[in-house]
Amino acid sequence: MIDIGVNLTNRAFDTDREAVLARARAAGVTTLILTGTDPEHSRAAWELTRAHPGMLYSTAGIHPHDASECDARAVRELAELAACESVLAIGECGLDFDRNYSPRAAQERAFEMQLELAADTGLPVFLHQRAAHSAFLKILGRYRDRLTDAVVHCFTDGREELAAYVELDLHIGVTGWICDERRGQALRDSIAAVPPTRLMLETDAPYLLPRDLRPKPRSRRNEPMYLPHIAAAVAGLVGGDPREVAEATTRTARTFFRLS
Repeated sequence: MIDIGVNLTNRAFDTDREAVLARARAAGVTTLILTGTDPEHSRAAWELTRAHPGMLYSTAGIHPHDASECDARAVRELAELAACESVLAIGECGLDFDRNYSPRAAQERAFEMQLELAADTGLPVFLHQRAAHSAFLKILGRYRDRLTDAVVHCFTDGREELAAYVELDLHIGVTGWICDERRGQALRDSIAAVPPTRLMLETDAPYLLPRDLRPKPRSRRNEPMYLPHIAAAVAGLVGGDPREVAEATTRTARTFFRLS
């Protein structure tokens, strides 16, 4: 299986990163895409890929929380990383109007700068959207024809938002949010409407530990080894077989990220 979104540079993994990778392999998660959230963490993610060729790949981007730091120099750093063989996408980039850690104008500017970079490099885009659906669609719509592919990472919304993304020919990334019957009901209600060839799976570890794990882990830290649990949750909601969901989402991820 392929976990398309793992924050492996997060300090939560500093003491046992190798053990986390070993547990992922044992669970059948053989490929991880490490998320770049600013130039520093994007470079750190790339450096980790060099230590684990064939298993780890990465993205290069600036999260909307850090959009205030996005300038021409930062984008040049991302462009340098984008030229590296194991860097497979631009992002995590987009808009987050829920917390507004960076001003909205700065977020929109950073988003556009990274979409320009994706268009120039031909790399797909790893997208973030929270409480900013209309503005997100407006900006993305202006660039969509110049982009190869794009995935809405950690999709948590409902059918209306999903329909808009499918119309833009976007992929959908689903996390352990789907395992939460409280917060995740909109996603659970809409998952069957995701076109099978557009669905990919991710843990977003160390965040979003599936709520329904049994026995309940002692730690709240999420790990890539739980990706098969997410596949099983999806299968249960769409009336499919977990193995078939795992195989289909892996095929889709291989195509999206141009992995042989």
